[in-house]
Amino acid sequence: MIHTSALTKHFVTRRRAVEAVRGVDLHVEAGEMVALLGPNGAGKSTTLRMLTTLLAPTSGSAVVAGFDVRTRPREVRARIGYVGQGNGAGRTQRGRDELLSQGRAYGMSGAAARARADELVSSLDLEGVADQVTSSLSGGQRRRLDIAMGLMHAPELLFLDEPSTGLDPQNRANLQEHIRRLREEHGTTVVMTTHYLDEADQMAERVVVIDHGSVIADASPEQLKAEHAGDRITLSFDRAEEAAAALPRLLGLAAGARGERIGECVVLEADGGSRSAAKLLRVLDEEGVQPVGVEIARPTLDDVFLNLTGRSLRDAAAAPTAEQETVA
Repeated sequence: MIHTSALTKHFVTRRRAVEAVRGVDLHVEAGEMVALLGPNGAGKSTTLRMLTTLLAPTSGSAVVAGFDVRTRPREVRARIGYVGQGNGAGRTQRGRDELLSQGRAYGMSGAAARARADELVSSLDLEGVADQVTSSLSGGQRRRLDIAMGLMHAPELLFLDEPSTGLDPQNRANLQEHIRRLREEHGTTVVMTTHYLDEADQMAERVVVIDHGSVIADASPEQLKAEHAGDRITLSFDRAEEAAAALPRLLGLAAGARGERIGECVVLEADGGSRSAAKLLRVLDEEGVQPVGVEIARPTLDDVFLNLTGRSLRDAAAAPTAEQETVA
């Protein structure tokens, strides 16, 4: 469904040249759901804009839905749906009218557009609000309407650029369920960007991590966590001195583990947290060392990003960067 080779995008501003995307190689099979993770300015949205023909690549190649984005952009656009970060519907229009206009823009007959609009209104739980002015809709309802607009022409491939941004937890969960249902019912390939790590973990079969315009990891969430982050074991002691004395012994017992002392606690990162913790506690008990508490936490995708880049995705996502300035 998507194949890119050394895809690159450079911008030149009055202040400097910006390498927004640096040789991205990406392969997405039909029916997959792939999440792109990375901080603001990593190149995610620029990559999506090139794949959707909204930006011309500086170099490299991209074939989307069987067509080259440079030489066959009309054929690409006919086969994809794109939901950007902003709302796509006009504020003074009714939701159903926006769907009909979208369908007609894609060459659908009036009857076919009405039938498709009815189908999407039903599947995305918009029956009670589809005939209201869009400015009166809630954030979750507007995002569902945006997705309906992107699906109006039944695309083979749907791009979602941070679809849940700005939604409360309940609306986020509802929207995620709608996307899952649409995939099950229509087999649509979905590529999404997100800053919500739990969203990527729960929904995507593959996660592609992009940083500084390049792909630095590409695997399933579980593979990434297994390869780039271990379980976190926290052992608590009565005094900081006990924790400091225990740290080198614990690192010696847990081969390959990383660890540090934080106050009265020793925090280790090791594979097989439950098994490792049991071994550590048994040996410490034999040696007369008694932790007062132990906690085991499974790694998250943020741990993966931290280990890959040396920073937290949550923290890195907060600051405006060169890509945002350039696009603006």
